[in-house]
Amino acid sequence: MENNKIAKHKPTRQEAVNRLLEQLLTMERKELLKLWRDLFDRVPSPALRRETLIPILAYRIQEKAFGGLKESTVRKLRELADKKVVGEMPVEKSLRPKIGTRYVREHAGELHEVTVLESGYDYDGTIYRSLSEIAGTITGTKWSGPAFFGLKRRARSVAA
Repeated sequence: MENNKIAKHKPTRQEAVNRLLEQLLTMERKELLKLWRDLFDRVPSPALRRETLIPILAYRIQEKAFGGLKESTVRKLRELADKKVVGEMPVEKSLRPKIGTRYVREHAGELHEVTVLESGYDYDGTIYRSLSEIAGTITGTKWSGPAFFGLKRRARSVAA
């Protein structure tokens, strides 16, 4: 008789996590706060909105089920956090344009040309650390250098 029993399907860890992640979207704020207390052993900041709570809870659920970041990733993040950087974040060499690249921009009826150097940018005979500094010099206001020189639009269209 026992052989005739239908075995109940025990959900895999992945299935259980997926079900809980789906439930997050329909939970009331009170339920989300209780889940936060269960997962973090503390009360969340009252300033956290639902739109912020859900992704944090989703990450924590997956972290508890499958483990957190690899130690090498944690180490790299700590290194980056410990760096004291003034101004723009350092750019990886692979992300920097080739030395000698020129950016040209017309602003207020005047043509402005910038040349990429090994460590910085040459504009009008002066060396600058960032394109944002140059954009500020040209316009007299605070600007994102990559946006001013049209680099953000190009990066977006390349990625699309």
